[in-house]
Amino acid sequence: MTIRWGIIGPGAIAHNYADGLAQSTAGKLVALAGRDAARRTAFAERYAIAEGKRYADHKALLADPDVDAVYISTPHPWHAELSIAALRAGKHVLCEKPAGMNAAEVVAVTEVAAQEGRFFMEAYMYRCHPQIARVLEIIAAGEIGTPAHISTSFGFNAPYRDGSRLYDPALGGGGILDVGGYPVSLARLIAGAAEGKPFADPVAVKGIGTLAPTGVDAVAYGLMSFASGFTAEIAVAVARTMANNATITGTAGRIVIDDPWVPGRNAGPSDATIHITTGADTRTETLRDPRMLFAFEAELVSRAIAEGRLQAPHPAPSHADSIGNNTALDAWRAELGYRTVQELPATNRILPGVLPASAPRVPVTHIDGVANPVSRLIIGCDNRNTLAEGAIVWDAWWEAGGTTFDTGFVYGGGLHEKVLGDWLKTRGLQKDAVVIAKGAHSPYCLPGAIEAQLTISLDRLGLDHAPIYIMHRDNPAVPVGEFVDALNRLRAAGRIGIFGGSNWSPARIAEANAYAAAQGLQGFTLLNNNLSLAVMERPVWPGCISSNDPATLATLRQGGLVHLSWSSQARGYFLPEPLRNRLPADTAPETCFGSPANAERRRRAEQLAAEKGVSAHNIATAWVLSQPFPSLALIGPRSPGEILSTLPGATLALTGAEVLWLNLERDTPA
Repeated sequence: MTIRWGIIGPGAIAHNYADGLAQSTAGKLVALAGRDAARRTAFAERYAIAEGKRYADHKALLADPDVDAVYISTPHPWHAELSIAALRAGKHVLCEKPAGMNAAEVVAVTEVAAQEGRFFMEAYMYRCHPQIARVLEIIAAGEIGTPAHISTSFGFNAPYRDGSRLYDPALGGGGILDVGGYPVSLARLIAGAAEGKPFADPVAVKGIGTLAPTGVDAVAYGLMSFASGFTAEIAVAVARTMANNATITGTAGRIVIDDPWVPGRNAGPSDATIHITTGADTRTETLRDPRMLFAFEAELVSRAIAEGRLQAPHPAPSHADSIGNNTALDAWRAELGYRTVQELPATNRILPGVLPASAPRVPVTHIDGVANPVSRLIIGCDNRNTLAEGAIVWDAWWEAGGTTFDTGFVYGGGLHEKVLGDWLKTRGLQKDAVVIAKGAHSPYCLPGAIEAQLTISLDRLGLDHAPIYIMHRDNPAVPVGEFVDALNRLRAAGRIGIFGGSNWSPARIAEANAYAAAQGLQGFTLLNNNLSLAVMERPVWPGCISSNDPATLATLRQGGLVHLSWSSQARGYFLPEPLRNRLPADTAPETCFGSPANAERRRRAEQLAAEKGVSAHNIATAWVLSQPFPSLALIGPRSPGEILSTLPGATLALTGAEVLWLNLERDTPA
């Protein structure tokens, strides 16, 4: 089977890939898309692309049934968008590095690839060359002992000029985005080899450098450290010529790679030279091949697609490898203060297609005192550090019908409120979104702190009013009436709408509402405790309270309160085992929810999920939403794919008998 390729973006590196395809036995070039007519014609003539396959628009190429796979070589800011469009069109994708302007974009792309069942790879051609496989063989054989350090660089001197792609932030300029992925990916590859793994991610990234007048990095130096003790010195530049080699130091020797990135400098033969030193002895190995560098990548990817693979074989980059690589690039770039166009409110763009058109909608409800519809799932906004990260998730959330966002004064030291506020302003949703503001977290759970914190929160969020306000903690040492008075003053001033308490006991809520009734004031209408199918056995954080006990559930069934459950999915307790272990050990699902009773609840959820064609995770979500009282669920997706995997639970109705059976209160679900 010969894979038929289309190229989007006929630039210089596209010529290299086309030359590689010409030497491939498993792939051939059949189509091209490019906006510039002259460049498109010249490219097509050079590679004998038929007249009818020369497209001015990428959409036409993606609609071509004669194209199996697409190579994307446009400027960086369009890599993720075009990859997603191609994958949604049913095409396999090889995308030039970086695969996204940040790691969050790469996560979204790889999720779409998995959803569509199509191949995707970030195009690091050097990882497909036999030289890298040989280096890994030498390491695996123990010739240099255990790798402990790497020093590597990729820098060239392109003098600054106005309009240059390399210096234009709108085109993703700068050394880190342009070539930084090479030294970072090699360092992570060797760090992984030191542990017998495909790759390893750094635990710390430090960097220094200089910025060009446009704000992109002209020269950047970095240090990476890994949990194993492995360290890396990395350097890149668009304004400085560098050695462009790599030295791997082990406990018993070293490897020097003369030209790790482009052996043969694109044209054949792609000769590669490796020097191996053990003790006082150094030997040199030269790998010779008549093919040019990109032919290895073209052949490997074409064969992988023909074989039905969705990812390339090691040492070519996997999805997880690309995500980790771009995460490290984000950290390195942040060290220098280079914010990309996706991180700036004035230029952030929506990344289309991250959810399939068939995605379920988030159901909404009405809560007295809140003007806009409230989504029954509420997205937690405590884990996005930049607008680029947040926008991808929140755009998908809004597209799916999610209207409600949960924030907190203490989240990220205030950063997460600011990031959400930037997104709300950028999308013009300040009046449409339902934002839950939280404050008065210990040790500042005091009546006098509420107004001051709210003022700061509203400023960060760019709002003049919080439709829902929740006290993040209770302070039993303070008479409850003082809290009720403070909240009513803010409500009367138009600063907040309805309000409630998080991690409050029902008795304390009842006391507050009795005081409010006696004084003719607004009482608490919301309780924001943990409520999940898995009973919280150990508080996730000090002061946390679960509503999953008979007394609290009885109070809720009596009416008068809307329950908003945090950790509604028990921090992933109902996910398949490999996915449960992503959180720190002290707050991991098994730490906080592990018990024989919860294990049985999980078994029952898995049984019911199999019968209904959903996941146990979805059953756990549906359990919260199916309570016999107003019950909404807070969720914490970190990507569009995690939103998508949660949505089936939002539209699944469980019977009362099923709810009781899942909670071990019945012997049968019917």
